[in-house]
Amino acid sequence: MKRVITYGTYDLLHEGHINLLRRAKELGDYLIVGVTSDSFDKGRGKLNVRNNVLERIEAVKATGYADEVIIEDYLGQKIDDIQRYDVDIFAIGSDWEGKFDYLNEYCKVVYLPRTEGISSSMLREQTEEIYRIGIVGSGRIAKRFIPESKVVNSANVTAVYDPNKESADALGEKFELKSFSDKFEDFLHEVDAVYVASPHLTHYDYTKQSLYAGKHVLCEIPFMLQVNQARELYDYAEAHNLILLEASKTAFCPSFNHIVTLVKSGVIGDVVDVKVSLSKIVSAPTREFEVVQAGGAMNEHASLNMMAIIKFLGIDYLKVDFYSKMENGVDIYTKANICYPHATASMTLGIGVKTEGNMVISGTKGYIYVPAPWWLTDFFEVRYEDQTKNKKYFYSYDGEGLRYEIQEFMSMIVNRRKSSYKLRQQESIAIAEIIDKYNQKNNFQEI
Repeated sequence: MKRVITYGTYDLLHEGHINLLRRAKELGDYLIVGVTSDSFDKGRGKLNVRNNVLERIEAVKATGYADEVIIEDYLGQKIDDIQRYDVDIFAIGSDWEGKFDYLNEYCKVVYLPRTEGISSSMLREQTEEIYRIGIVGSGRIAKRFIPESKVVNSANVTAVYDPNKESADALGEKFELKSFSDKFEDFLHEVDAVYVASPHLTHYDYTKQSLYAGKHVLCEIPFMLQVNQARELYDYAEAHNLILLEASKTAFCPSFNHIVTLVKSGVIGDVVDVKVSLSKIVSAPTREFEVVQAGGAMNEHASLNMMAIIKFLGIDYLKVDFYSKMENGVDIYTKANICYPHATASMTLGIGVKTEGNMVISGTKGYIYVPAPWWLTDFFEVRYEDQTKNKKYFYSYDGEGLRYEIQEFMSMIVNRRKSSYKLRQQESIAIAEIIDKYNQKNNFQEI
């Protein structure tokens, strides 16, 4: 039996895909088709895939040409698969001419003629809806958001709002946006979706006004500082078929999502402890040190850390204790211990105290080590008692990482999907609940 293998994303399966599969099948007796996983696509910077991996697999099967379908999930897998399945011929489209010649060492490589005049990219462009995004706030994160949005289909940043006219005009001029500084309602008339990147204490009002105006909202962290506000806004969005998403960029990046998948699949056994830390040394005067602007290490950094803890251990914690070092009414360092029925977690946060910034997830079979800065990770390692079984994983972390949250936001809008499994509404609410608990008067022990 002559075995043939080919690979592809097969997004929006079209005539070109079908012709390639037919030609590959004609090369032998048994055709294996590798379909790229969602995480692998994102890791390679392919952020605009419309169909998820299960939909793409079903589409390939429906052609009737594939005798077996496998998932491609990592760089170097082609060599492994060729040897594992005893492949005779590797087939790929002619647009990859020469790129896979290195596989000739393992099997015969054939470049098949592609069907001219059709591609997934063309189909996406022809059917694509463009959504006008308006940014609330013109600070550091807004300046990074705009270039990141340009690599995501359907997203077009067109306007900026900031009560400070000089700041709004400067950002508008730099990126050719329509700037607003007076009536927020006028700004809302110009956009289809809103990215809230304003100071912490304004998140609730801007998000609420945007939702009430019928706009989808992506809100920066911390999403809300009061849990009742988080619940209210999610309930409203749900009732009115609007997308509301917390902009926790790490939750949507390829590497972190693979860590979650590995943990949930049991590679380190039952998780019994999660340790995370995040800090940066900042110098006053700055927003992070101002009580009236909800400054402090907890308000500044808890969202990302709690997101990780909740993704691995869930929302049903038993109790949480806080320990803080205060300076002029603001916590420059906070440690939180969170107890679960069968596990513990801790996070250390600093704006005036430096911590390592790594993450360790401990289980009954092994542990996962994510080096600092864990929230920007492109590398992590699964470690065991028997070190020969240790395995390192590498993923790309493109640009500022904001593209991953933008892609998820736009995917939810385009596909009318109100929930994201990468950061569910109840998880976002639980994060707000922890922050709210801390901010309640005298709810921490000073050190």
